[in-house]
Amino acid sequence: MGEDGNTSIFNLSYSSFLLVGFPGLQEGRPLLVLPLTFLYVSIVSANALVIHTVVAQRSLHQPMYVLIALLLAVNICASTAVMPKMLEGFVHYANPISLRGCLAQMFFIYFTLLLDYNLLLAMALDRYVAICHPLRYTDLMTSHLLGLMATFAITRSLGVAVPLVVLTAKAQFCKTSIIRHFTCEYIALLSIACGDLTFNNRLGLAMRLVTVTFDLSLLGTSYTRIIYAAFRISSGGARAKALHTCGSHLLVILTIYLSGLSTSIVFRVAKTVSQDVQNLLSAIYLLLPGALNPLIYGVRTKEIRQHIEKMLCGMQSPQDSREKSQNVRGERELPG
Repeated sequence: MGEDGNTSIFNLSYSSFLLVGFPGLQEGRPLLVLPLTFLYVSIVSANALVIHTVVAQRSLHQPMYVLIALLLAVNICASTAVMPKMLEGFVHYANPISLRGCLAQMFFIYFTLLLDYNLLLAMALDRYVAICHPLRYTDLMTSHLLGLMATFAITRSLGVAVPLVVLTAKAQFCKTSIIRHFTCEYIALLSIACGDLTFNNRLGLAMRLVTVTFDLSLLGTSYTRIIYAAFRISSGGARAKALHTCGSHLLVILTIYLSGLSTSIVFRVAKTVSQDVQNLLSAIYLLLPGALNPLIYGVRTKEIRQHIEKMLCGMQSPQDSREKSQNVRGERELPG
């Protein structure tokens, strides 16, 4: 009887859930709807502005700028996978979602995150060729190579996101139908699952460790050689441009990887951290890249900034004109 009873309880699995993000806020939740809506509109608008600039200006139809535009397009998709449902949860305390909807959201979250990582690798390769092998840049960084890198990025992202979703779909969710999170993250779903979840936890941790270790090893090696090669460039203008461009890429890399690492550590190690703090770290991890990347690339990348200024103001700042005349010789020596 007890055994049969246990089996029947175990077989009870919820097929719909209630997302309850930031449960400690209570009455203050509706007050966040307006600023979060403004944040979402700003993320979409800022990323779209830089993408439009790259697409509209023929001088920016180069691999580095194309990769930047792709990265920002992924930022829009990532924020759209999270923000609308998150806003709905702030309007209504309990935010209903089906299991299929939850799995779909989880897939797009991890697929876009992995695309971010892969595009950063592609950008590192582009800068490595441009700075370490400038004379062969146009021969190596062709549209065919860009297509291959895009195929690799999509395939690798699917190779991580799909197993996580499939494994989660096979779990039994019998503890509760309430997910104390504003989105369907892998760990949040596992927290309400029952049965032996050892394999699920190990797989999720192993995928993160392998992905981050592999990516950071390649990125570290690439940018070490890039910076070393940049200091050997004889032209001061070209050297400054190379280091400035690498600085922008490194800022983005630090933003994405450090926010993701801190979130993972808190979820898995700091069990005493409140649910609201965990939700906040997840929000930073998921939304900060989309908010900062267009600012980093739109402001720090001079060519993109100049075209945006022309488009918005109809004129070019005198300071940029002087910089352009001073660095034109150096820019000719450095591709991209």
